[in-house]
Amino acid sequence: MAHPFGATSTTEDVLTGINLKGKRILVTGVSAGIGVETARSLVAHGAHVVGAARDLTKAEAATAEVRKDAAANGGSFSLIELDLASLTSARAAADKLLSAGKPFDIIIANAGVMATPFGHTADGFETQFGTNHLGHFVFINRIASLINPGGRLINLASSGHRFSNVNLEDPNFETTPYDPFVAYGRSKTANILFAVEFDRRHKDRGIRAAAVHPGGIQTELGRHMDPGSIQAMIEQMNKQEAAQGNAPFEWKTIPQGAATSVWAAIVAPAEAIGGQYCENCHVGHLVADDVVISAISEGVRGYALDPANAKALWKKSEEMVGETFA
Repeated sequence: MAHPFGATSTTEDVLTGINLKGKRILVTGVSAGIGVETARSLVAHGAHVVGAARDLTKAEAATAEVRKDAAANGGSFSLIELDLASLTSARAAADKLLSAGKPFDIIIANAGVMATPFGHTADGFETQFGTNHLGHFVFINRIASLINPGGRLINLASSGHRFSNVNLEDPNFETTPYDPFVAYGRSKTANILFAVEFDRRHKDRGIRAAAVHPGGIQTELGRHMDPGSIQAMIEQMNKQEAAQGNAPFEWKTIPQGAATSVWAAIVAPAEAIGGQYCENCHVGHLVADDVVISAISEGVRGYALDPANAKALWKKSEEMVGETFA
């Protein structure tokens, strides 16, 4: 698919000339980083955005510019409380939106955590799988009826999905030794697989779902990582890239990091991104599971797009949360 966008494109590059007046969009994780920029870029083009966040006081402060851009461009912005590490909170937030009855054209599931110490959510799930996947799984499925025909779901995933496939036999690391990045990889693979199966279930209504990798960005997402460890990882990646004749790693800016989210949500043809993994403002290519690639190279593992794997994850997720979704 030919297009003018790539790794260095920003949200403004992607949305230039686009009028979003009348569009209602839900974005989770609007208290920092690319969630704030995603919301800001959308309201700056006239959209009505509902932002979800665990800490509303923090989100209020973080979205001051979002409100200014909304007021200046005919958009609007409001907040709803959502703690994805609590199914009680996820259900309460969904019930509030269902009670209001206002439909959405797009949902961008942006919130998440990365490489956390071993722990559990309020419901006893491993922190990263429970927060990144199960919280969104319950929240989004509960409000799926609010998505307009022709709408889209965009799940924020990561190239970190290549750290691990999901482990449906031991999702909470009860028998497996815990590794923060393996757990992160499992949760990000789950984000992709959720999009694959959601797309299959809802495309008859014209609703398409995709997963996106925003790229390497310096945000609060990395707060659980030691700065020395981050630098060591970058040096190792650059050695791999140099050996392959590639340029060294460069951090993306936050507007560049949010660009693929808004590209997949607004600009890309629905049939092109449905059930796919996107990065750098294009659909990612498949990389065989046994091919060794660096953490900053492009590509999606086959297990993350496998329809049977997606169906199995959906079934396991329903069992874990004690709720079935049509």
